[in-house]
Amino acid sequence: MRTAQRLAFHVLRVPKEEALELASAIADVKDRVRFCRECGNLTEDEVCEICRDARRDRALVCVVEQPADLISLERTAEYRGLYHVLGGRISPMDGVGPDDLRIRELLQRMGAGEVKEVIICTNPTVEGEATAIYLASLIKPLDVRVTRIASGLPVGGDLEYADEVTLGRALEGRRDI
Repeated sequence: MRTAQRLAFHVLRVPKEEALELASAIADVKDRVRFCRECGNLTEDEVCEICRDARRDRALVCVVEQPADLISLERTAEYRGLYHVLGGRISPMDGVGPDDLRIRELLQRMGAGEVKEVIICTNPTVEGEATAIYLASLIKPLDVRVTRIASGLPVGGDLEYADEVTLGRALEGRRDI
């Protein structure tokens, strides 16, 4: 809400030509950008650049809630598999159920037999966890490995200030060094 308000005040302050250029750019985005038919990422083409990249590991699919989550993971340069964007998370309080997400499309991708592991990378919220558990219950019977990203303490964080859930998750997600 605050961002929309700032944008409105900005549009009112700038010259009319600049405001019309912004409006034209917004209309252009709405005309050109769509969702990838394979993964749900944002693209100007039918299939996004990531899905077209032959160097990607097609046996590995990372499930995220939104395209912004995919962008964050790509910035790490650590992940070389494919993605699947759900378009949200299960949230009964907000009226979002499994049928409102791209779960059916995910299961269709699993049916092709190429995927060996699905990394569930939903946010560590109540809704994100519920979505992860629901997805795991659907994917495991397909003989596909299901993993969840680790969660815990951020780099530079202090144990003293971490809550019990975060510390518990950090202990569960520990690894050999």
